[in-house]
Amino acid sequence: MKKNMGLIDRIFRVLVAVVIIILFFAHVITGLLAVVLLIFSAIFILTSLISFCPLYLPFGIKTFRKK
Repeated sequence: MKKNMGLIDRIFRVLVAVVIIILFFAHVITGLLAVVLLIFSAIFILTSLISFCPLYLPFGIKTFRKK
């Protein structure tokens, strides 16, 4: 897997995931919506850690810049 996510993209995804997790534990989001959003937040964190998003491949998106 080649990296296709840049630093800003990774930071943004982690921040969104953290906000979703905070909203869940504050009981702002509940039910099925909470479960779906928690799954998305887990995916966001995982893709941020490995710097690779499989959904970027079909569209040819790369936010990673080689130095």
